[in-house]
Amino acid sequence: VEAVHLIANGKAPRIPQPEEGATYEGIQKKENAEISWDQPAAALHNWIRGHDKVPGAWTTINGQVVTFYGSSLLDASVPAGQELTIKGASRPGLVTKNGLVVFGNDGKMVLVRNLQFEDGKMIPASKYFSADDTTALELTEEEKKIAEDIR
Repeated sequence: VEAVHLIANGKAPRIPQPEEGATYEGIQKKENAEISWDQPAAALHNWIRGHDKVPGAWTTINGQVVTFYGSSLLDASVPAGQELTIKGASRPGLVTKNGLVVFGNDGKMVLVRNLQFEDGKMIPASKYFSADDTTALELTEEEKKIAEDIR
């Protein structure tokens, strides 16, 4: 009650807040979110998930910055997949039907579900090698007739 009366009367003490450590900038910055591969799988998973969505944990693949999103620890046998060389990783990742499998220095695995490229394009990690494939739609004669009727 006394504090409320002091404030109401304009007599409450004012203690200036120190400026040391004060900031309005985001604490997390993209340049600080690079993945360090020399750590166990649990630490890799925590790093990726801790930076998910902003700013996004990233690494370099084929000379391009790639950001990882949606990781989970994978406790199974090593799945079949296509190898993907990741800068700084002691072992190549595997692009599998479920996503990108990366390995910690303890040999355990982390599954990453989504990848984002420097241009902002995001793809499911399982589509890494087919991301640039574009196939034309080919219609059968019957489908061509239906398409013409619709036009």
